[in-house]
Amino acid sequence: MRRAAEGYERLRDCALCGNACHVDRRAGRLGLCRTGERARVSSHFAHFGEEDCLRGWRGSGTIFFSYCNLRCQYCQNYELSALGQGEEVEPEDLARMMLELQAEGCHNINLVSPTHVVPQILAGLAIAAEAGLRLPLVYNTGGYDTVETLRLLDGIVDIYMPDMKYSDPAIARQYSKVANYPEVNQAAVLEMHRQVGDLVIGPDGVARRGLLVRHLVLPGGLAGTAEVMRFLARNVSRDTYVNIMSQYRPAYKAHALPPLNRPITAEEYQAALRTAQGAGLWRFDQRDERRRERPDWLVWLAEL
Repeated sequence: MRRAAEGYERLRDCALCGNACHVDRRAGRLGLCRTGERARVSSHFAHFGEEDCLRGWRGSGTIFFSYCNLRCQYCQNYELSALGQGEEVEPEDLARMMLELQAEGCHNINLVSPTHVVPQILAGLAIAAEAGLRLPLVYNTGGYDTVETLRLLDGIVDIYMPDMKYSDPAIARQYSKVANYPEVNQAAVLEMHRQVGDLVIGPDGVARRGLLVRHLVLPGGLAGTAEVMRFLARNVSRDTYVNIMSQYRPAYKAHALPPLNRPITAEEYQAALRTAQGAGLWRFDQRDERRRERPDWLVWLAEL
């Protein structure tokens, strides 16, 4: 519980993420994440929509935290991230959820949007571990994490799964309303890799430990794919496991923000794959070969 206590103390002058709001969340003050002393959870269940190496055949045990430290104007889960759908929980509730997911046979505990509730997670983990939790932990984040907060998780998180959303700070500010995203994000990914190394996948195809990076291809090249992939290849590892995600579709406020008001094209997705390969990366999530030819929204449309 020492790290949980340290995390809760940091809530008094909160700088858990790149926003560094410096509000006293223990006194009920709310920063940009709109979360006080208690975490808010939307749902928890065995998720079969994650990467193959996470979902396996029994599912990834996801816990979806409400609110977010990013304000992405195109968020496809805006009911959670922007509207805060969910209920406040105590650490004991988090521990119970983790143990329930383990009892269901899930391969891991997948903490979705955890950055702003790291102390609460640590407290829940301590209780769950005492009660027999043994599953690998997945830290599934938007990538706007500080190195100082990540160091609280060193030796605790098994699999880091950050987004790398942008390479241009101006675009990050415009579409996710945060400052210095690439700088904060790159430092975070380097720290994650220092802690857990490249992704290790067992003979059963399920991930055991390491770094898995997600990169969502955005219309009009807004995500800066080339720069992101060069950073990974040159500064992290050419063996980095990357999911180049094709599922972008307009959501939330995107319909009023061209070019975000349209899905990506097959050509844009193929160009992103070629760019990653050209940077020297080679470990890609490819659970469906159709995704090499068509983005997710086209596959979905063809199956209607």
